[in-house]
Amino acid sequence: MEPTTRHTIALVDDDRNILTSVQMALEAEGFIVHTYTDGEAALQGIGARPVSLAVLDIKMPRMDGMELLQRLRARSALPVIFLTSKDEELDQLMGLRLGADDYITKPFSQRLLLERIRALLRRQEASRAEANGAPGAASALLRGSLTLDETRHQCLWAGKDIPLTVTEFLLVKALALRPGMVKSRDQLIDAAYGDNIYVDDRTIDSHIKRVRKKFRQVDEAFNQIETLYGIGYRYKED
Repeated sequence: MEPTTRHTIALVDDDRNILTSVQMALEAEGFIVHTYTDGEAALQGIGARPVSLAVLDIKMPRMDGMELLQRLRARSALPVIFLTSKDEELDQLMGLRLGADDYITKPFSQRLLLERIRALLRRQEASRAEANGAPGAASALLRGSLTLDETRHQCLWAGKDIPLTVTEFLLVKALALRPGMVKSRDQLIDAAYGDNIYVDDRTIDSHIKRVRKKFRQVDEAFNQIETLYGIGYRYKED
């Protein structure tokens, strides 16, 4: 994908070799890149200079990637990709539970990172579907108390805003489009990530768990997303 506008990426890692090499690769593809060597500097920088997407290492001084993600999630649905080591499976799962959209295991190829960034930006742009309401924008999806407005990337439950990440929004949409119909984890992966992106089943489980938590913060009785153990998930019919 060639970005229709020059997207800005925040790259956060305490390894300066990674920062330099990845920055060069991203800039060669037309991205603007802001680099940070710790989470505290990144939080301040992203607050001052908004970005389209953030790539975060987990292990960093001053403020690690987990805390940085929590701080970012408290104020935005900024798309986030985590960089993890092979022995950090627990960190991967924790990152997804906190709201990361994707993760890549070190050592990684720059080509893979570029593909993941482009895929996530495509998903973000598609979910917003021309937020200015230009002709051709999709209409809102209504399911009982649920309203999903792709043109504004807005999710409402009984009129209250639910701040979903790009991945979470696409998962809710995939389920709500056909209430009562079971969606397997593989089908949900395809809906949220598209082709040529591999994530395991636990990634979807973590996203669904976080989605439920967000809805229950505005409605403790929320139970529209059902788990069918060993099969998948479904959105309850009204």
